[in-house]
Amino acid sequence: MNAMLPILVPALVKIVVILGIVLTGVAYTTLAERKVSAWIQNRYGPNRVGPWGLLQPVADGMKFFFKEDITPAEAYRPLYLLAPLGTLIPALVTFAVIPFGTSMTIAGEAHPLVIAPSMNVGLIYILALSSVGVYGILLAGWSSGNKYSMMGSLRGASQVISYELAMGLALLGIVLATGSFDLSVIVDSQKGGWTSPWFIVPQIIGFVVFTVAIFAETNRLPFDLPEGESEIVGGYHTEYSGLRFAMFFMGEYANMITASALIVVLYLGGWHLPFLDYGWFGPVWGGILSMAVFFGKIALLLFIFIWVRWTLPRFRYDQLMGLGWKRLLPLALVNMVLLATFYLLMGRPS
Repeated sequence: MNAMLPILVPALVKIVVILGIVLTGVAYTTLAERKVSAWIQNRYGPNRVGPWGLLQPVADGMKFFFKEDITPAEAYRPLYLLAPLGTLIPALVTFAVIPFGTSMTIAGEAHPLVIAPSMNVGLIYILALSSVGVYGILLAGWSSGNKYSMMGSLRGASQVISYELAMGLALLGIVLATGSFDLSVIVDSQKGGWTSPWFIVPQIIGFVVFTVAIFAETNRLPFDLPEGESEIVGGYHTEYSGLRFAMFFMGEYANMITASALIVVLYLGGWHLPFLDYGWFGPVWGGILSMAVFFGKIALLLFIFIWVRWTLPRFRYDQLMGLGWKRLLPLALVNMVLLATFYLLMGRPS
C-alpha cells in the first residue's frame, strides 16, 4: 500500500482540483449564460443575489435542492432514476485524459497536469464516452412514459449518429498529423511558432467540421432539437424536476466545458502560447500559469457557445439532418483525403 501512495496521492489531488474547477465552472457558466444573453438583448441580467449577481448560481442550486421531486405514474422507475447520471457522469470522467497544463515539480518530482498521464489512447477514450452520453437521453425519454420525451430522445440519438461520423473523420486529420491518439502528444505538437503551429492553421477545414459537430453533440442551439421547447415542451427531460432535472442541467454545461477543453487541446495548442516557455517562470509557477492559459482559452470558447445560442435560431429537423449528412460528412471526407495526400507526399511534421 505504501508503494502505491506516490501514485494515488497526486492522482487524487488532481481529481479533486479538476472536479472543483469543472463543477464551479458549471455553476458560473449558467450565470455567464444569463449575463451574456442579457447583454445581447440590451437588458439587465441577474444583479440582486450577491454583488453583481455572483451568488445567483448558489440561489439556483438551493432552489433545485428544495423543489419537489416527482416521479410520473407511467414511468419505469429504475431507468427513470438512472438516466440523469448517464448524462452527467460521462461529461465529468472525460476530463481524466485531458491534459490541462504542463508539469509541476514538487519535492524534486515532476507531476504532469493530467489525471491519467499514461493513457496513450485518450482520443479513442473520449470518442467512446461521447457515444455513451446519449444513452442517458434515450433512457430518460423512454422511461418517462411521455410521448414528447420519447420524441426528444429519438431526436437526440439520430443527431449524435449523424454528427459523430463527421466529427470522427475530422479527428483523423489530427491523428495523421501526429501519429498518436495521446492528447499530451497532440498538445506538444502545437507549441506555436513557425515549425509547430496550432492545428487550427493547417487543419482549418477539420476545425470547422469538428466545431459544428461538437455543437450538435452538446445539444446547444441551433442544434437543441432534443429539447425543442416550442415543439415538444422540454423534450427528453419534460417529466423531470428537482435534483434530477438539475443533473441534466449540469450535464449540459459540463459537456460544454469538456467540448471546449477538447477543442483547445486538439486545435488551439492546449496550454501553449506562441514563443512562450513556461520554464522561465519556475517549476511551480510555470505549471500554474499554463493552467491559467488553458482555462482562459476554455472561457473564451464558452463565451462563443453562449453567443451562438442567443444569436442563431433553431434548425428545422430536415435542416439538421441535411447539414450533417449532405454538408459536414462530405467536407470531412474531402479534408481527410487532402490531408492524407499531403502528408504522404510531404511527410508528417516532426
